[in-house]
Amino acid sequence: MLLKRFHVTSFQGVLDSGPIEVDDITCLVGKNEAGKTALLKALYRLNPIRPEDAPFSVTDDYPRSEVNDYEDRVDNGEQHAAVIKVVYELEPEEISAVENVFGPSFLTDKILTLTKYYDNSRKYILSTNEAAAVTFLSRNLTQPILDEVKDITNAHDLATKLEPHAADAAVAPIIAIIRESKDQCFGWYTFNKMLKPYEPHYLYFDEYYQMRGCENMQALQGRVTSKTLLPSDHPMLGLIELARLKLDELISPTRTQELKNKLQGAGNHLTKQILPYWSQNRHLHMSFDVRPALAGDPEAMRQGTNIWGEVYDQRHQVSTGLGTRSRGFVWFFSFVAWYSQVKRTRQNVILLLDEPGLTLHGRAQGDLLRYFERELKENHQIVYSTHSPFMVDPLHFERVRIVQDLSIDRERFTSRKAGHESYDRHSRRN
Repeated sequence: MLLKRFHVTSFQGVLDSGPIEVDDITCLVGKNEAGKTALLKALYRLNPIRPEDAPFSVTDDYPRSEVNDYEDRVDNGEQHAAVIKVVYELEPEEISAVENVFGPSFLTDKILTLTKYYDNSRKYILSTNEAAAVTFLSRNLTQPILDEVKDITNAHDLATKLEPHAADAAVAPIIAIIRESKDQCFGWYTFNKMLKPYEPHYLYFDEYYQMRGCENMQALQGRVTSKTLLPSDHPMLGLIELARLKLDELISPTRTQELKNKLQGAGNHLTKQILPYWSQNRHLHMSFDVRPALAGDPEAMRQGTNIWGEVYDQRHQVSTGLGTRSRGFVWFFSFVAWYSQVKRTRQNVILLLDEPGLTLHGRAQGDLLRYFERELKENHQIVYSTHSPFMVDPLHFERVRIVQDLSIDRERFTSRKAGHESYDRHSRRN
């Protein structure tokens, strides 16, 4: 599925975004506090790569100025408000899967619309022709049974006619489909049983997901078990998976050389991923080490086993801790570490990047745009926000979507106009 547009309503500071068209790469441009982050977070929660991030909360997310009135309306029977609505275009593989079951005339267009509400329910809209599906499914029935269903145009009535013949070899697979369909609707079966596996997941990434450069393995394992992961844990877990290790293997390795080899392999891989797009210094090399904790280590890392990330500068022949490098480098490295893990899963993932490269120099931001174009675009759609002119690709202005808070901008315009009139009156009085 390809995301074609999305629409956010009544979420945090966004009352109504209007439909936002999406390309292979889409750039949301706006000043601070314009609502760019809220747009990305609402879209993320439609189907996040971390399921625990999915729920909307009326208390936390509905616009505060109106939340009490909204809760009163819901208590009085009003339907929960929609938060995020998306429009997907079905791709040839998905269309073919549906047509193989229900025939070439069943889908009347290639569009799937999904809406998620504040009660966290989701509704789909899929334009179908049930009569065409009935005709296609009935094509192998024996003539006597075919005569019974020749005027049927929907799944419910078809089931009623076919149930007495459920033992028939040609009838059994049709009955099985209808029995699996909620409300005996072929559209429900199509979305829930056939198209849902193709639905994209969303990956949201901002500066809070940056790796710290060192981590205590026991503490990290505890957060994994209790499902209380910190944002900075995800790149580290991605790195560990990239090295084809498990946390318990880091804590209690059975063979030192195997552990060193795998960590070295992960460092080499990430170095190759980063250096072509890090023109500030092409003499860097990533390395990782796992050691028992010592009394002088950072607080919370003085017991158990620690993993350390380092960057070796071949030109200056010095290693520095990953966490001490520039914030821009740590952001880029952390994203690549997490993305490398996500890439291995081969999921259909749409990347939502909130102010990527915010702390990068203008030239490095250009490198990041090249990375988007050459490494990400082929496999993922990307929606990113920025207020930096260097993060707007001058070759692709068609990807830009302007985000602004109209309530504030109108207020400022009115204030400027009022101030100008007041100045004129004062001048005339003098």
